Amino acid sequence: MPITPLFWSFLLLGGSSLAPASPPQARSDRLDNGTIQIGVDLKQGGTITHLALSRQGANLINSHDLGRQIQQSYYSGPTPYGTPHPGWKNWSWNPIGSGDVYGHPSKVLEFQNDGRALFIRSQPMQWALDNVPGECEFETRITLDGPSAQVRCRLINHRSDHAWYGPHDQELPAVYTIGKLHRLFTYQGEKPFQNQPATELKNSGPPWIRFRASESWAALVDDNGTGVGVIHPGVHDFLGGFHGAPGQGGPRDDPTGYIAPVRREILDHNIDYSYDYVLVVGTLAEIRAQAAARKPADPRPDDHFTHNRRHWTLEAAHDAGIPQGAWIVTLEKQACRLTGPDAWWQADQAERATIRAALSGGDRALFLLWKGSDGRFHDDARVPLQLKPDGLMHTITVDLARQPRYQGLITGVAIQVGPAPRAGDVLRLESVSFR
Repeated sequence: MPITPLFWSFLLLGGSSLAPASPPQARSDRLDNGTIQIGVDLKQGGTITHLALSRQGANLINSHDLGRQIQQSYYSGPTPYGTPHPGWKNWSWNPIGSGDVYGHPSKVLEFQNDGRALFIRSQPMQWALDNVPGECEFETRITLDGPSAQVRCRLINHRSDHAWYGPHDQELPAVYTIGKLHRLFTYQGEKPFQNQPATELKNSGPPWIRFRASESWAALVDDNGTGVGVIHPGVHDFLGGFHGAPGQGGPRDDPTGYIAPVRREILDHNIDYSYDYVLVVGTLAEIRAQAAARKPADPRPDDHFTHNRRHWTLEAAHDAGIPQGAWIVTLEKQACRLTGPDAWWQADQAERATIRAALSGGDRALFLLWKGSDGRFHDDARVPLQLKPDGLMHTITVDLARQPRYQGLITGVAIQVGPAPRAGDVLRLESVSFR
């Protein structure tokens, strides 16, 4: 299902002037490296509620209610989940880091601050339910490096519901800033990390706009071009926007900016899922420099499904759970598609693809598909894959240099599996590599 971002916080209106700056101070819930400081609130699930320049101390994060802050937020089925709040009667499974719509905060299970890193382990709340803890734990580890905060997030699921619910969009993470930071920027062009002009995006949300971030970053800045950047290396799909009166309000007021890197993921009942992102306080140039320093050394796909799905998803099929050596997909009668994550490379950098796969059951047509600069799959941008339905693992090598539509910027790949008279055929996928 499409993501429904954390927009519940906009039901309450408020307003006050920006809180005056305060000098940095040593606190057990903060880190400060002399350039920036970051802090968490143990009464709000240990989520990030403070981010500022050390010398100024003005907090740039909005905590108008438990639906904001900077926090982990995940989505899966069923929909609806439990008995949601009447305002969100069709809300899905959605544990979030701060608390629920009724005002019950998430519980911090462990907290450490050794002066170099903050570590928080918590039990999140189901956002739309009344005081219902999630059957999972969140872990967050935060370190500082110059103007950036490097954050590792972890979801540990142990749901009693073992049903398979398929892929959902995930906020990785959800970031809310103060109303002073009302200008949303990213780079959307086809020449990433070549100092091309950034783009300012206009949005009064929610709903938020969905946009491509070619360099895997977006930023909310003030009228002087300084603010907070969010970098999630390898993610090119973002949500963002601004709500309320631009340029007004502090950490507890209603006006706020929003950014979330977005990726579709299947979250199993027992998944252990981690990701890393970076927060930067500074100018647009400084934020982009931090993103460039983290660009992938080799952007070409090289996915081996030995222990996870490598951010691949599927449609019109289901799998056997977390891969163990191979991704095992059970096919339906109709055609299905296995889709890789958004990517970014030039066709002449990868002119050959190698797939390791096995097909059991009926004979089905298979195709390798790719997306160009428009981010869409097209019927003439595909090549057939010859795979015998004998249940044995085969290596398929594809010469893409011979394909007329395989040129220029490539932004993703997929494997299309054709229909068959019966359901239950099995595709085992070991790897997809363009290296």
